[in-house]
Amino acid sequence: MLRQLAARKPVARIMQEVEEGPRLARVLTARTLIAIGLGSMIGSGVFVLSGTVAANHTGPAVTLAFLVAAIGCGLAAICYAELASLIPVAGSAYSYTYATLGEGVAWFVGWNLALEYMMSAATVAVGWSGYVINLLEEFGLHLPPALVNAPVGKTAEHTLAATGAIVNLPAVLIVVALTWLCYIGIRQSASLNNLMVVIKVAIIVLFIVVGVSYIDTSLWHPYLPTNNGEFGHFGFSGVMQGAAIIYFAYIGFDTAATTAQEARDPQRDVPTGIIGALLISTVLYIAMGAVMTGMVDYRQLDVAAPVAVALDAHPALKWLGLPVKIGAIIGMTSVILMSILGQPRIFMAMARDGLLPPQLQKVHPKYHTPSIATIITGVNAAFFAGVFPIDVLGELVSIGILLAFTAICIGVLVLRRTMPDAPRAFRVPMASVTCTAGVIVCLSLTWFLPHDTWIRLLIWSLAGAAIYFGYGYWHSRARVTARG
Repeated sequence: MLRQLAARKPVARIMQEVEEGPRLARVLTARTLIAIGLGSMIGSGVFVLSGTVAANHTGPAVTLAFLVAAIGCGLAAICYAELASLIPVAGSAYSYTYATLGEGVAWFVGWNLALEYMMSAATVAVGWSGYVINLLEEFGLHLPPALVNAPVGKTAEHTLAATGAIVNLPAVLIVVALTWLCYIGIRQSASLNNLMVVIKVAIIVLFIVVGVSYIDTSLWHPYLPTNNGEFGHFGFSGVMQGAAIIYFAYIGFDTAATTAQEARDPQRDVPTGIIGALLISTVLYIAMGAVMTGMVDYRQLDVAAPVAVALDAHPALKWLGLPVKIGAIIGMTSVILMSILGQPRIFMAMARDGLLPPQLQKVHPKYHTPSIATIITGVNAAFFAGVFPIDVLGELVSIGILLAFTAICIGVLVLRRTMPDAPRAFRVPMASVTCTAGVIVCLSLTWFLPHDTWIRLLIWSLAGAAIYFGYGYWHSRARVTARG
């Protein structure tokens, strides 16, 4: 058993299976991949969680939390870029880990990527629902509370409890609609995403440019409020816990890697897409956090629409409220779309290795998309979006991806030793230092997440282990080949 768990899959075999397996349409350019990364990233993290983090953890130092999270993400991103240039396949971190750390760790990473993408789609769908409800109420339309709230909520003691609601129906409906779009084609999904990225980036830039004139610098003092006696609430621990939570805002740049088999020149375009998306989003996030906390007291930002609160504090900016809300809705729509787009391609790679049923690698004969895997992703994302609140979902996404990024950083070091001469279109500078720093930062941030998040991760991991040892272990192609 231990031998199989440690079995690594040669890079040459991964590439051979890709060439021999079902073909995906190669239609994505570097510019499109940057847009896919931005489409996956700019959403609830900046439009919702930024306010929550500022109000409860960092104060105006939310900009510092964004920077810390960006450093951790940046270290992982350049490791992703090297592996993507060496192994340009749809499995992303799962495939990279299988080639470097073995089947057991690869399964854990793949399972946590499922946590990232499905929960990310669900998390952002809940934020999307909040903005849509707020917008409808401006026009006098009020939906029943039982149909727009999660039936499960998080208490002050960090436990889950029933809220009395039935389902967050708008969140479910948007996931279903975008799942259908991903089902019918990558080209349609990418084209719509490009349009939505342009709109939401324009709205953020407009907010920053207009809001600068309304900044009251006294609201930035103290920049980092003192700790209130509780771990993670202001002070250094607040910045670190805020960075761990707001890490969610950067999750998604790796979606470009999951679409590598649909890129025209994956060795060059995928690294460009990954790094370009991360750099652009970091600048926008920090600027937006600074402007928002300069326009209104940070203690007022613990709401579903903190950007709207900042605008409402200045009557002269009332005209900007509606465009910003629409921009936030469009922005979050693209994040949901890209999350649903990325996950099926990881399921496809895991099914190719025998760790999941072969039906998950089936490509639709007309649309050339992983159809069954897309449906499964959408159904699960819709369930979680309809049942759980945004804070529970966001914390789960952050811890899952931090652990996956840790494996990516280690994987680069392993391949530098096992395949030192393999051609790499992109190379991590000072790999030993950079990759080690990436591991340290990512693992450190997991420690600052709420403890109940670890409990939910354990439950998720145990469910994954049951699937692996109940199916994947026995059907693994590595096992079949070894017996063969």
